[in-house]
Amino acid sequence: MRFLATAALTFSQQFLARVVGPGAVAVDATAGNGQDALFLARLVGPGGVVHCFDIQPAALAATGALLARSGLAGSARFHATGHEHLAAVLPAAHCGRVAAVVFNLGYQPGGDETVTTRAETTLAALEASRTVLAGGGVISVVCYTGHPGGAQEAGEVASWCRDLDFALWRAARYELVNKPGHPIIVYCVEKAAQAG
Repeated sequence: MRFLATAALTFSQQFLARVVGPGAVAVDATAGNGQDALFLARLVGPGGVVHCFDIQPAALAATGALLARSGLAGSARFHATGHEHLAAVLPAAHCGRVAAVVFNLGYQPGGDETVTTRAETTLAALEASRTVLAGGGVISVVCYTGHPGGAQEAGEVASWCRDLDFALWRAARYELVNKPGHPIIVYCVEKAAQAG
């Protein structure tokens, strides 16, 4: 399973690295254990910022500790609230300047598996992400479908992607089609540069 998850995360990171650079603003919408925040913090460097969202204090603490150990804590801002509130929480100066928003749906690895992302708040967060992205910005959504509600949430994300206006957005799907069991799906969404 680790190889499969790593393949999905690697694909997501390659997609994000195309647009996130030094001085950028990025959002980790599901902080978890901090792996996405760490990746983004390395990309944005000391002149950039990564906004980290999670409803679990343990997730924010784990993310903060990982960034501190890596010498990157100064790049992070922590928000102890659901990702559906990201547009309201981000500083006004950052709205419309976000290079990337990343989601890893499901539960915090090694954490409380009964606390999971939910379709209704994820869809609200995706809508909020649309409003804060810069032109040319991207959204990466990694969907794990093996937990209760995971397949339904992935289906809702797929529908949201399909409904995006093709004149302003591009949405693609990455999946290991020969994976046994529950799929891990990555949705990659890009905002048109002129849509800033």
